[in-house]
Amino acid sequence: MNKVKHLGLRIDLETYRKFKYVAEFEGRTLNSEILYLIHKAISKYEEEYGPIK
Repeated sequence: MNKVKHLGLRIDLETYRKFKYVAEFEGRTLNSEILYLIHKAISKYEEEYGPIK
């Protein structure tokens, strides 16, 4: 079973607006854009340091 965790994020209004703009430009929701960036960061880390168990 795939478990989903909730992650709360406090962000200032200007950053929120800019990030929303970027997400929409990329054709993603805010949530999808955050997940995309998280996965990208994990991949970059694993390329440099090896797989995370």
